[in-house]
Amino acid sequence: MNRLNGKVAIITGASSGIGRVTAKLFAAEGAKVVVGARRAAELESLAAEIKSAGGEAAVLAGDVRSEDYHKALVALAVERYGKLDIAFNNAGTLGEAGSSTEVSEAGFAETLAINLTASFLAAKHQVGEMIKHGGGSVIFTSTFVGHTVSFPGVAAYAASKSGLIGLTQTLAAEFGPQNVRVNAVLPGAVDTDMYRDMNDTAEKQAFITNLHALKRVADPEEIARSVLYLASDDASFVSGTASLVDGGLSITRT
Repeated sequence: MNRLNGKVAIITGASSGIGRVTAKLFAAEGAKVVVGARRAAELESLAAEIKSAGGEAAVLAGDVRSEDYHKALVALAVERYGKLDIAFNNAGTLGEAGSSTEVSEAGFAETLAINLTASFLAAKHQVGEMIKHGGGSVIFTSTFVGHTVSFPGVAAYAASKSGLIGLTQTLAAEFGPQNVRVNAVLPGAVDTDMYRDMNDTAEKQAFITNLHALKRVADPEEIARSVLYLASDDASFVSGTASLVDGGLSITRT
């Protein structure tokens, strides 16, 4: 359908999972993509897949905790493709888990740095470039955890990801007059490496599956399609939302 034809997008956390699938979907829908993550080899293989399918992709590996890295991603988008229209700030970590009375200060701070501060630093440089070209769409990957539901042992993850919702709302209010839309997508459980690391037994996976109204976990492409909607002009009047894509987990009590 080429819903992103002529658009330029940055995707972080693109080496695997939701980010990788979203980068491929964006490219298939006509976007020129700049993909970022720590692992250069995985990014290069992603770019090769995109190019072999007829798309365009540029690669820059780095650490999302670095403000200079976000500056460099924006600079690459402009240098290679002339502008920036879309940013999917997806990089994240589960962080240090365990009882909240036992989590280390360093572990808590690192989780916030990767999940929350990095997204702030990304948007800080993305929004200004979007305004130069008439606006754009910024999307963060948050979660239902700490928003509608939580679990023991995930204080750092919940605090950092729910903080993204406040950031989303503030940026949307601040830059809406310049036609910059800002939204957060809140997935339920998604069948990724991170999900399998967290739920490493059949019993754990069965428990998580049963929490959802749909009684299954998501395929990464199902989340990517919701991100595509928020990135596209189909969502031209959607801004400041915490968009649940959680298979009914937040409303299920069975």
